[in-house]
Amino acid sequence: QVRLVESGGGSVQAGGSLRLSCVASAYYYTSACMGWFRQAPGKQREGVALICSHGRAPYYADSVKGRFTITLVHAENTVHLQMHSLKPEDTAMYYCAADPTPPWDHGGRWNDPSNLGYWGQGTQVTVSS
Repeated sequence: QVRLVESGGGSVQAGGSLRLSCVASAYYYTSACMGWFRQAPGKQREGVALICSHGRAPYYADSVKGRFTITLVHAENTVHLQMHSLKPEDTAMYYCAADPTPPWDHGGRWNDPSNLGYWGQGTQVTVSS
């Protein structure tokens, strides 16, 4: 069992920056992929970014490319999401997710929440205009 704890959410004005962090309770080796998803009120949960330990380049949603950067610190079992140039449409609850199996190993898409088995409680990000 992997427990994920997020931190770093908050309220910022448009154009601002935030850094989200997610610490995994178990050694990261047991979780091949870690990522961030978000869910705004009335909308489906969507993939924001995913990074895996298999050497592939990280995946990003088109809406955040060039603004968000996901990084993995193996020694700390931590994944970060650095967010710049935030927009009001980035407002959502952000969830950290992890899974020992990369989504593509069973034909899944990186941004399908059903492909990741472990989830954090979420951290709120609010961007005001």
